[in-house]
Amino acid sequence: PSRRRNNNAATIEITRRGFVSSTTALHQTARAAAQSVPQSSSSSDPSSSSDPICELASSALRFGPSSTSEIGHDLNHRNARRILLFVDPHVRQLAPYTTVMSSIERHAPSGHTVDVYDEIRVEPNNLSFQHAISYMSNQISTHGPYDVVIALGGGSTIDTAKAANLYANYPPSGDFYDYVNPPLGKGLPVPADGKLTPLIAVPTTAGTGSETTGVAIFDDVPTRSKTGIAHRSLRPTLGIVDPDNMKHLPPSVARYSGMDVLCHALESYTAIPYASRPGGRPPSPTARPAYQGSNPISDIWSLHALRECAAYLPRFVRDVEGDAEARSRMCLAASSAGMGFGNAGVHLCHGMSYAVASQVRGGYWTEGYPKPPNEETNDDDGHGLVSHGLSVTINAPSVFRFTGTPGTIDDPIAEKYSQDRHAECARILAEARLSSMAAAATTTTTIIPSEKATRDQPGEALADELLELMTLLQIPVGLRSLGYDESNVEDLARGTLPQHRVTKLSPRQPVELEELRGLFTSALDG
Repeated sequence: PSRRRNNNAATIEITRRGFVSSTTALHQTARAAAQSVPQSSSSSDPSSSSDPICELASSALRFGPSSTSEIGHDLNHRNARRILLFVDPHVRQLAPYTTVMSSIERHAPSGHTVDVYDEIRVEPNNLSFQHAISYMSNQISTHGPYDVVIALGGGSTIDTAKAANLYANYPPSGDFYDYVNPPLGKGLPVPADGKLTPLIAVPTTAGTGSETTGVAIFDDVPTRSKTGIAHRSLRPTLGIVDPDNMKHLPPSVARYSGMDVLCHALESYTAIPYASRPGGRPPSPTARPAYQGSNPISDIWSLHALRECAAYLPRFVRDVEGDAEARSRMCLAASSAGMGFGNAGVHLCHGMSYAVASQVRGGYWTEGYPKPPNEETNDDDGHGLVSHGLSVTINAPSVFRFTGTPGTIDDPIAEKYSQDRHAECARILAEARLSSMAAAATTTTTIIPSEKATRDQPGEALADELLELMTLLQIPVGLRSLGYDESNVEDLARGTLPQHRVTKLSPRQPVELEELRGLFTSALDG
């Protein structure tokens, strides 16, 4: 079948010699996407209820094999003598840790000291955040401020470092929840004159994109919910994206962190357009939310990440260490998606995931993820682990059936905008699947959906393609496979209600208790 793309689809051309972007195509893409965004007639008025402005904020990035070995030079450039290293305890036993320490020893200024904090919790919670904050605060009180903070690990490690860096430098006047997103916390901003210690993030998973974002996510133990801290000041100063750091990634971690990348891309591209975002234009650019809604700048990064995931995630999971090309592509896709969703936002897949991950049933533990010694025995009181990537993916088919159903958005322009984007995403996944089948000479009755099917029911087409990919990657389908049933739907729906920061970005509104009940009921069986 012929390949057809919408005019508002970003184009990133890929060659086997490396990553090559077509500047002309990107400029045309941005213009076309901007013209397609539903606009208010009063959008040029600063007091308008519509915001005609979007912006891109991201960390500086360094990408390439062995790039971790340069970190000592970064410390020397900053004359950094007091260094705090946050590291995942499992990563501490692997080559990336040795590389970091060796580079520091060789290139950091003479007389430097390195404090190492490795009490990182997979899927951190308020208690683990507070423990890290206490450690950094005590070290500063005793020995003075740090010159640089380094985070070596996955999203859990990087998010822990972000939180500790914020609270240790600017302790809240009230309590821990001062900086936490409402409604659970107060969502207070970082002080206007606030400058955090420079943070260098070195991810060891191709997933969260936390090296590019100003968000730190955690489980709140008292309320059995998931929330976060969000502010542009939390963004790392530098992200070092080194494919060598992912060589020893367990296939299960590669699988679920990779699907997190895919959902970042899908959600940010299908989010409500920035000009239609609730709240409208802020009184000051500093008050513009980091999650602005889909926009022409984020679209470029999100679509690039989606195409890379569709093409390379199955290969990455199949041979993490041996397939260097797939590993490199997925590493950069994770950061690309981070730049996309870090400015556009995510919506229902992530909004619903927080309730799933914080209300674990029957001690379920995601296969392939290590258990801390004190959690070998789990019960039904919130212990166990549904990994972040799994908790997001498990809801995705239900979400995109909901958001991509025709006739559910009143504004015909906004309806077409949303439907076109769901159809584009379905086509990208279908084309990658067909290409993979052709390369493997696979004989199957499953074919790429027709243009008419994709156009008439884009949400259903996208859900079907996600289920195809989940089956290929051996990912559980449906919440029922994780131990949830109809009796849990109410708690899951109510646990998602407070996630207004992301649920309001769904292209289909409203998303209230009734809609969430329906979404979780649909997600029980995929």
